[in-house]
Amino acid sequence: MGIFEPYRALGYITSSIPFAVQRLGTETFVTVSVGKAFQVYNCEKLNLVIVGPQLPKKIRALASYREYTFVAYGNEIAVFKRAHQVENWNGHNAKVNLLLVFGEHILSVDVEGNMFMWTFKGINQTSPPFGHISLGEKFTPSCIVHPDTYLNKVILGSQEGSLQLWNISTKKKLYEFKGWNSAISSCVSSPALDVVAVGCADGKIHVHNIRYDEELVTFTHSTRGAVTALSFSTDGQPLLASGGSSGVISIWNLEKRRLQSVIRDAHDSSIVSLHFFANEPALLSSSADNSIKKWKFGTSDGDPNLHSFRCGHSAPPLCIRFYADGRFILSAGQDRAFRLFSVIQDKQSKELSQHHVSKRAKKLRVKEEEIKLKPVISFDCAEIRERDWCNVVTCHMDTAQAYVWRLKHFVLGEHILNPCPEDPTPVKACAISACGNFALLGTAGGWMERFNLQSGISRGSYLDMSERRSCAHDGEVVGVACDATNTLMISAGYHGDIKVWDFKGRELKFRWEVGSSVVKIVYHRVNGLLATVGDDFIIRLFDVVALRMVRKFEGHTDRITDLCFSEDGKWLMSSSMDGSLRIWDVILARQIDAMHVDVPITALSLSPNMDVLATTHVDQNGVYLWVNQVMFSGASNANSYGTGKEVVSVKLPPVSSMESSQAEDSDEPVVNHSQSKDAPAFRSQDQQIPDLVTLSLLPKSQWQSLINLDIIKVRNKPIEPPKKPELAPFFLPSVPSLSGEILFKPSKIATEERDAKVEEVENNRRQSGMPTSQFLQLLQSSMEMKNFSAFTEYIKGLSPSTLDVELRMLQIIDDDDQQEPDKRPELFTIDLLLDYFIHEISCRNDFEFIQAVIRLFLKIHGETVRRQSRLQEKARKLLEIQSTVWQRVDKLFQSTRCMVTFLSNSQF
Repeated sequence: MGIFEPYRALGYITSSIPFAVQRLGTETFVTVSVGKAFQVYNCEKLNLVIVGPQLPKKIRALASYREYTFVAYGNEIAVFKRAHQVENWNGHNAKVNLLLVFGEHILSVDVEGNMFMWTFKGINQTSPPFGHISLGEKFTPSCIVHPDTYLNKVILGSQEGSLQLWNISTKKKLYEFKGWNSAISSCVSSPALDVVAVGCADGKIHVHNIRYDEELVTFTHSTRGAVTALSFSTDGQPLLASGGSSGVISIWNLEKRRLQSVIRDAHDSSIVSLHFFANEPALLSSSADNSIKKWKFGTSDGDPNLHSFRCGHSAPPLCIRFYADGRFILSAGQDRAFRLFSVIQDKQSKELSQHHVSKRAKKLRVKEEEIKLKPVISFDCAEIRERDWCNVVTCHMDTAQAYVWRLKHFVLGEHILNPCPEDPTPVKACAISACGNFALLGTAGGWMERFNLQSGISRGSYLDMSERRSCAHDGEVVGVACDATNTLMISAGYHGDIKVWDFKGRELKFRWEVGSSVVKIVYHRVNGLLATVGDDFIIRLFDVVALRMVRKFEGHTDRITDLCFSEDGKWLMSSSMDGSLRIWDVILARQIDAMHVDVPITALSLSPNMDVLATTHVDQNGVYLWVNQVMFSGASNANSYGTGKEVVSVKLPPVSSMESSQAEDSDEPVVNHSQSKDAPAFRSQDQQIPDLVTLSLLPKSQWQSLINLDIIKVRNKPIEPPKKPELAPFFLPSVPSLSGEILFKPSKIATEERDAKVEEVENNRRQSGMPTSQFLQLLQSSMEMKNFSAFTEYIKGLSPSTLDVELRMLQIIDDDDQQEPDKRPELFTIDLLLDYFIHEISCRNDFEFIQAVIRLFLKIHGETVRRQSRLQEKARKLLEIQSTVWQRVDKLFQSTRCMVTFLSNSQF
């Protein structure tokens, strides 16, 4: 068990698998694949609703029907009801590539040409297919569609270019179309009967009448590549949308038989799916560039406009950094995008603007990617001046300028920092001072310069006169940093020279040689330690003040990709291309934990609270989060979790967190996710800190209502008696209802019989003393097992009024009965409740909630406890334990009260 355990992944929106659209009531939902899991979005604003559990293999096909989602992975099919897996189908011997909902059945087609028919009417854990069709060895299926009004018939397209019509009821091939001498990549049914659209790999779209096997119209894409997606409009407009492998969406007018409009920069990669919403001028598109977009068609010109979208990195991120106390992550990727990911709420994630990229691209008739800045290779940020001016500076690949960003407005800044304009070389390193006023830049030519972030004006350069050239280093500057008081500035050259400069005077104070080429440095401002990475795979720590090496860490066997200090400076984390992540204890000078992942880590960042670690990996477009188990488990130190020199193999975090109850930005009901065997969930805190109490974490109103139930009942008492509705028949007595409907009163005889039965049942229960409700059954079983956790969770889930009713059901009416307590079984339940209170108070669990329940219990049963000597002994024991526990807590409160009183009365 390591210090960091997998939690979840950020930034995954969709993959190269076609989505599935399903309408439930008045809302439309789209299900997309994200690797080994699926996600469901509400199509209104593309809000995330459900995140499915992690599957053993990558998803290959999706289909949805009502609340069911069908997922093909490998040669198996999983059936989910919302996010709960209810069935798993095994029948294919090859990988399943296609799924189609067909009435109350589902069709699955594998790569070897086998089609199975399944039923999901009545869920069973082992449901065999009720039909099988072999399509033949020379037929490799590529798409499947059900033509409207064609009963029990489907059309299948193949990579060989043929199109076949099958009857799945008789399992016979009815007709084979001649094809178009090109592989069929997509097929869709039109609102017009007998008409389908077929997209081919040569870029042509054939609108075909399958009843007479006649070609109606043919369209050709202007760009090269296959037609990967098709969709017909159903809102009355004769439109056909097509998407190609170049990322362009074309809108064709079927009446005029010509191209109506083109969305050239719809996506950065191949279009995967297109879908026109039913009776709406809106189009949904998804692409392999990790984005899903919704387009609206205007009423004036009919051209589509982008309405809403969700997107992540389309290429792997290169640099990440936690921001805003760990609530956000800044991420720069190879796709030239600079993004801000929210750790808490996914809909707050966004891409930082680069000033009207879309408009400039349309004006110049080029792709947006060509207008954007080149990929970021290094950046630094400072939160202290976020509201005043730009607080982020970035270095870009093969770019001689550095750019500033204003995170308050999520936009590129107005200044461009241009160091050494006489001899421009690419900027390789950057840093922002602790005060947030200055930016330090280092170039590939060894030049170092300081800029004012507010004005963008240069404030001087750092020169080492001993160098052959007038510059700071004889070679590339690989890193710059400054201390917390703007006294010292540290720089590192590729040839292994570390230099310490006077920040204000820009004079060289000290220098030393590392002994090998330096590729990266990280400076911790609190403890003044500088960590350097050499090409010999060794991490060296230097004390900048003492000017000597204080630590040396060895263990990596390949190039070290990133370093990160913890906020307190006690830990140093390093990642390498050998796939390992190692945690070094700076004070003890040893490795305390190490883990190995299948995909090497390229960048990492630890949150300021040290509770979450973020990593990026080779060829992965997302940001992966790992939780600190030392903090969440209550362990006193990392030694109980760290593995020392042993390297533990772990898997990457899944897309969904294991204990998430619902999607972050969703207003939908709670959806519990099934546990994954590969990634553990958060562990509950079993250990309790001595002399402290644990609160229930319930809303304050819930346990306070138990104390003030009488006041609430008086306040909610109706002022006037209920009135009879005016529209009620005059000969039938009725009562008003909340819905406005007429409810008729039962007859007087029926009412008397019902009341007599209820009173008889209650008298029998009270006289027998046997527990009948779930409240009493849980209480009795918990007492037998000496474990009250289930009973506590049950009463915490009850509303205040329900809990009040449960306690009043135990109320003893005849307190004057002189029988012996052993002969009165109704006292047994009250005795159990007292034992329960004694146990919970002694364990100091759910302290404030138990106090409220005890007060309500004594208010109802106090007189009974006072009259029974046996119960009085239990009450005295409860009082003693209550006093002991409260005195310990009150002593801690007293120290705090004294400190607050002292500070509040002090005059500075």
